[in-house]
Amino acid sequence: MFQFGVANSPPKRRVALGAVSLAAVLAVVTSSSAMARPAAGEGTKDGHCSRLNLLRIPGAAHQQASCLDELTTAGTVGSGHTDPADWAGLTPKDLATPTGVPGIQIDGYFPDTSTTNTNHGWKHDAQFVVRLPDNWNGGLVVSGSPGNREQYANDRAIGDWVLARGYAFAATDKGNTGVAFYRDGRRPGDAIAEWNQRVTQLTRAARAVVAQRYHRPPARTLATGMSNGGYLVRWQLENHPELYDGGVDWEGTLWRSEAPNLFTHLPPAMRHYPAYAEGGSGAAQAHDALVAAGYPSGSEFLWPYHHAYYWDFTQRVYREELDPGFDGTAEAGTPYCASGSAACDADYDYAARPVEVHKAVDRIALTGRIGKPLITVHGTLDVLLPISQHSDVYAQMVRDAGRGSLHRYYRIEGSTHTDSLVDVFPGRLRPLVPCHRSAFSALEKWLTRGTPPPAGHTVARPPLADAADLLTRCSLDG
Repeated sequence: MFQFGVANSPPKRRVALGAVSLAAVLAVVTSSSAMARPAAGEGTKDGHCSRLNLLRIPGAAHQQASCLDELTTAGTVGSGHTDPADWAGLTPKDLATPTGVPGIQIDGYFPDTSTTNTNHGWKHDAQFVVRLPDNWNGGLVVSGSPGNREQYANDRAIGDWVLARGYAFAATDKGNTGVAFYRDGRRPGDAIAEWNQRVTQLTRAARAVVAQRYHRPPARTLATGMSNGGYLVRWQLENHPELYDGGVDWEGTLWRSEAPNLFTHLPPAMRHYPAYAEGGSGAAQAHDALVAAGYPSGSEFLWPYHHAYYWDFTQRVYREELDPGFDGTAEAGTPYCASGSAACDADYDYAARPVEVHKAVDRIALTGRIGKPLITVHGTLDVLLPISQHSDVYAQMVRDAGRGSLHRYYRIEGSTHTDSLVDVFPGRLRPLVPCHRSAFSALEKWLTRGTPPPAGHTVARPPLADAADLLTRCSLDG
């Protein structure tokens, strides 16, 4: 989705908005992305890249194993084993890149019929990447991509850091990608339902190939991801807890058949923002309507950006996936339609839609019935997935399901959905990436030492912290 993860990439059709959009950047970088290089040869039995030629991803239709001197983006950008377009715009520009992680990378894809992912020139979805460091710590981290991005989307925000800590790392494109992901599948909800299936599939396969490489299965398997990827973590721990030891949910999307969900807070934003932006006699009332829909006071400086890039696009493409009949034979509605015009997404009324629409959402819905420890972090200034409409509600769902002892929820003051906006609005936002890392470390201690993390709470922004401090530190204790 918009990144739902971090904001999914904006639609390519809307590049000309007075400033170059992220979609334009992605298109340029994608056109020049390198093919993965062939394997450089097998190392010694117990040394660098050992067992390279013996590794097989169970169920893969195609795989390509490579021996690399550097598995982080410090090396994979130059070697062609990542695609910067996949992770463009997801992290602050000054985020450090770790080095010194040699090992094996396996790229490939599972059987699938859709062809939106063009990485490596394969034009085949259900692509994955598995990275196996020489110096392994015994763990495996699995992640699904945010938004509508591809399998390398988490390389900077998550992959680099966990690889440097010794984890094996596996990621999937979720089985369909791009701004028209909703074309995949036969019935409403199929494309999103496939996301969950692909994460489960990759987790099983990655656990198997880890055992092949290191002669033993992972001692712990952790799921983590942002936005849509955070939703995937929640779903996996609810539906396949046997595969994981725990997870970290970074601002996950809430899907459930009743309100609130995306379709209950996005249409009001689309409907009322123009009057707010115009000013005049209706501006105050429009502002109040936006706040009532979940967009917090204090986040107003973020509204123009999200109106320009995310709200309209996100509503239309996800509505097309789950309620294609709303606009008849049209596809994904009319961008920036005027409220009151025919089949305008700004007037979408989820509660009034046919029962079939609610059943489609229910197919991908969350329940809160997690079966393994989960830590959630979410920014209080998120105006793509407003915290009051998403993680606040999910935390209550977990408690209502009787699973509260398995969940810790940290509301991060001053953070928004997309960490790159920290650079766009200097001094006004706090990056979430160090809070995700603190949560991950807390989960490790929870699982390995039996030390429960602090009780969930709002993590205040340190009043005297400068940009460097905020990018490297996030204490969950306060």
